[in-house]
Amino acid sequence: MPLQLGLVGLPNVGKSTLFNALTSAGAEVANYPFTTIAPNVGVAVVEDPRLRRIAAIVGPERVVPATFQVVDVAGLVEGASRGEGLGNQFLSHVRTVDAIAMVVRCFRDEHVPHVTPYLDPVEDIDTIQLELVLADLAVLERHLERVQSQAKARPRDYEAEVASIERVLAGLRAGQLVRQMALDEHERGYLAEVPLLTTKPTLYVANVDEEQLPDGGEMAAAVRARAEAEGAAVVVLSAQTESELLAWEPDEARAYLAALGLESPALERFVWASYRLLSYITFFTTTGGKEVRAWTLPRGETALQAAAAIHSDMARGFIRAEVVSYEDLDRAGSIAKAREAGKLRLEGRDYVVQDGDVIHIRFAV
Repeated sequence: MPLQLGLVGLPNVGKSTLFNALTSAGAEVANYPFTTIAPNVGVAVVEDPRLRRIAAIVGPERVVPATFQVVDVAGLVEGASRGEGLGNQFLSHVRTVDAIAMVVRCFRDEHVPHVTPYLDPVEDIDTIQLELVLADLAVLERHLERVQSQAKARPRDYEAEVASIERVLAGLRAGQLVRQMALDEHERGYLAEVPLLTTKPTLYVANVDEEQLPDGGEMAAAVRARAEAEGAAVVVLSAQTESELLAWEPDEARAYLAALGLESPALERFVWASYRLLSYITFFTTTGGKEVRAWTLPRGETALQAAAAIHSDMARGFIRAEVVSYEDLDRAGSIAKAREAGKLRLEGRDYVVQDGDVIHIRFAV
């Protein structure tokens, strides 16, 4: 299943504009609520300068960057957890993603109405989070009923699980997000199969006017403060500007961004912030000079799991992994010279893959 990031927010905050900029998918964008009903799904490319350098060293016929899926979920409104604005349907789309990017409106535009008479990004965050909490309450209460029914025959076996669920429910009723609760490994295990929304890692995206770049102004500062209080990350960008710059020549676009005080496109910063949010790393493969490819892998996974990410046959017939770090390859200038310098090493199936590893899997089936 590909990695999925869900764009969530109130209507008319710029989610679909950001989605189009990330994926070039051409989703409909309009200044009225519920333009998006069915979720738009597209693919975002991870721009990685290490991939370009490896390609320059190897000289392959094809270069394939890492990607992940972006899901543009329809705008949520107050009452979504009760079905307002097709909210139940939209919340079900959020349940399928691995992490949430909450897009918060920090721009003023009289031609794009907001769902409230005034613009307050922190209050908008509260509105979305409350609906996620209420939706989790409903799901977890139903789950508790099922567990209690199972516990009637063997109450002692389910005592700890029931107590844990009741504690989480108490936190939700107090407005606390599950991801902020101090749960131990056993308590998290009891919730592992429950599709809760407030367990998902969340990145805040302050969508500002171009004139407010690079810092974003007072409203973006309020979003930063909220994110800091939650221990969450935040990216400030102008989705409209990023979308328009896609039609420019890359050098011209970077020069324009530099004039705005930005060292790199916000889309690149957004992608890497999403990567860090999900604790993913990148490893690279080269295929006989024909292809250089970047792959994503959860941090802490092994060479065998990396092989499985490439192809199930590689995992099934795994023999060993030939590994060189990106830094060593960069300094050596070629795979052959890295081998001569003793920087290419053989690793077994339990080797924990490091970010930037260039790996060749030996296998036989």
